[in-house]
Amino acid sequence: MCRNCGTAGFGGQSMSQLSQRCLGAATGLVIDRMLGEPPADIHPVAKFGSTMTRLEQAIWRDRHSAGVAYVAAGVAIGATSGWLVRSTSAAVAMSAAGRTLRRVATHVGGALASGDMYTARAELPSLVGRDVTQLDESGIADAIIESVAENSVDAVIAPAFWGAVAGAPGAMAYRAINTMDAMVGRRSTRYRNFGWAAARLDDAVNYIPARIFAVLVAALNPKRARQIIGAVHQDAPAHPSPNAGVAEAAMAGALNRQLGGPLSYEGEAEHRPTLGSSVCVRGAYLKGTCSRVENINDIKAAIRVADRVEVFAVGLLVMSGFVNWLLDRRSS
Repeated sequence: MCRNCGTAGFGGQSMSQLSQRCLGAATGLVIDRMLGEPPADIHPVAKFGSTMTRLEQAIWRDRHSAGVAYVAAGVAIGATSGWLVRSTSAAVAMSAAGRTLRRVATHVGGALASGDMYTARAELPSLVGRDVTQLDESGIADAIIESVAENSVDAVIAPAFWGAVAGAPGAMAYRAINTMDAMVGRRSTRYRNFGWAAARLDDAVNYIPARIFAVLVAALNPKRARQIIGAVHQDAPAHPSPNAGVAEAAMAGALNRQLGGPLSYEGEAEHRPTLGSSVCVRGAYLKGTCSRVENINDIKAAIRVADRVEVFAVGLLVMSGFVNWLLDRRSS
């Protein structure tokens, strides 16, 4: 693994740290794209999760202050791990999971397409946290697509963004925050107070990456760019998550479909907003061309959108690193 990826620069000209981080983040996404995640028994994120489970058992209290201490310890562990790894490319590769996301979504979608509802429902919890037992074909397809959109931020854009901004410590700290949110950020009786800090910090670190994802989706779908921007602007604010709503609304606009609506978490009903509805009502829906998610083709289309966004993100990181190197060379 390249520890100082790009330090020699082009033509022997040394590169700035920003250029190195951008190229390292791009390399990390490529590594994940080619190799995927390591096995669970040796995956650093799995080891981190085990450590944080033990810490939770030791310090849990039904108070915000206990949750703050938990999060502070987790961020410190993540950032220190990144500092020890040193390589931005290695840290982003360990923090990203785009290949796994698309593979699992394709697998569950394939089971759905073959009519194997049992397998589709059994495998769906690896993508979403909602209750799945009562979902019909459209509901399962909807859940897959929403997961592809939201997790393209968590597992692709955000690790690369924080790797580019803060190097290996930034990428690993981000993955620690996102993992803690998945573990304790739920609005359940046990975690309502203890998990508050993890959930709010996760919202903060994903705020910019979620909007980068939406911009890239619009840029890669110019014919529907206005529809995508309209869905994000008008529908996303009603979503309970300030970031998942943005990603899902952008995907709804790109697919010309409506996402969201009622669902259930741990037996409690939630009435999520319908994403894409405002755009559909103004235009395509009245013409009969905008509807709810229907079948496997919508899932495949969502996976293609996410795949193209990742490829474009790699290109942008490489271009940013190269442009910054040119600017540094001119000023030196």
